[in-house]
Formats: sequence, C-alpha cells, structure tokens
Amino acid sequence: MSNVSFVIVYVDDVARSEAFYASILGRAAVESSPAFAMLPAAPGLMLGLWKRDGVRPPATAAGGGEIAFTAENNAEVDALCAAWRAKGVTIALEPTAMDFGYTFVAVDPDGQRLRVFAPVG
Repeated sequence: MSNVSFVIVYVDDVARSEAFYASILGRAAVESSPAFAMLPAAPGLMLGLWKRDGVRPPATAAGGGEIAFTAENNAEVDALCAAWRAKGVTIALEPTAMDFGYTFVAVDPDGQRLRVFAPVG
C-alpha cells in the first residue's frame, strides 16, 4: 500500500475554491477545469477540489471529502478492493474506470470516503 498522496474535498464552485486555496497555500493549481482543480498541499500531498455534483458515488451532505490512495495499476486497485472487502470494509463504489483513472471507493467506520485509484497515463 502506498502512502496517502491526495486529499479531495467537494465544492460548489471550483474556481472560487481554487482561488481561495491558492491564496492560503501560496501555490497555484497544477490542474484546473470547471469540474476539478488540483493544488500541491505539501511535499508528496495534493489537494483536489471536485465539483460536488460530478462526484461518483454522489456526495452526501455529511463528510464532504475523501482520502485518496494512489495505486500502481488497475490490478492493484482490484487487489486492494478484494483485500479491504475481506477485512469487512464497506465498498461504496466497485472498481470502475473514470476519466482520471481506475478507482473504487470504500468508507471508514465514520462514513469518510477512501478512494483508491490508478491514475490514467
């Protein structure tokens, strides 16, 4: 398992949130679109701002974010999903291809979302 590399928060207005976080972090976004922006939060840690109405599975009012873990490839995503399921972890989204990569979503005991993904490219 790799280290936590990405924290995602759900936002209503990506541009507004991108400007806010760029201002307080003192770092510009390295990726920006109407639906998603990504900023370096710390060495080895990125902050993602994802437009709430585009999140899959749909975002809930509580929680409002997820911790993302980067996998090496699609096979590792599948293996981790199976391993976590075997440990009794609830899987909210089965492994699936999305525009950013191959991913699944689990939830911790408090309902926080944990996303494992193998990035595209």
